[in-house]
Amino acid sequence: MRRALFALALVPMLMTSLAFAGDAEVKAAQTVIDSQLKAFIANDGAAAYSFAAPNVKQIFPTVDTFMNMVTNGYAPVRKPQSYSFGRAEQTGPGSIVQQVLIDGPDGKDYEAVYTLQQQADGSFKITGCSLRASTSVST
Repeated sequence: MRRALFALALVPMLMTSLAFAGDAEVKAAQTVIDSQLKAFIANDGAAAYSFAAPNVKQIFPTVDTFMNMVTNGYAPVRKPQSYSFGRAEQTGPGSIVQQVLIDGPDGKDYEAVYTLQQQADGSFKITGCSLRASTSVST
């Protein structure tokens, strides 16, 4: 009987620690995105590239090819006027999907949806980003 009560007492603590673990992972993912966006704004391609996951680096094997892709295909991400974090979801162990609301260089609103994966060293890296123009974006 004591074991059952002890196990029941542990459930809320375990659920709380899992929630905090998810919150910590989301915060870590947001820090990576924020750092990459700041690197783009500062024209620091090497720093921006350092936040890309191995799958992205395989497709864009140099800083120059990566920056050309971002400049030509993701102008709002490359030079945002401002940005804020929207919804976040932990889609699996070490996998985060994060919405970023962007005021683009053209003054229009955009929604970027980032996917990130935790690496073997514990850091998060950006595995992808989809971008769309938006007339109204929810948080």
